[in-house]
Amino acid sequence: MMKISGLWMGVICIVAGILVLAVPHLLQWVVGIFLIVIGVLAIMRK
Repeated sequence: MMKISGLWMGVICIVAGILVLAVPHLLQWVVGIFLIVIGVLAIMRK
């Protein structure tokens, strides 16, 4: 099972935020991938 700690989630969010600010066209990809990862983690926890 894959578990992401709060520290890693914070780092991932900061990197994603920087990418969105640098390249606004990445916003839909970053949000989509983030939602998929969170969904998969939520399913795996059950």
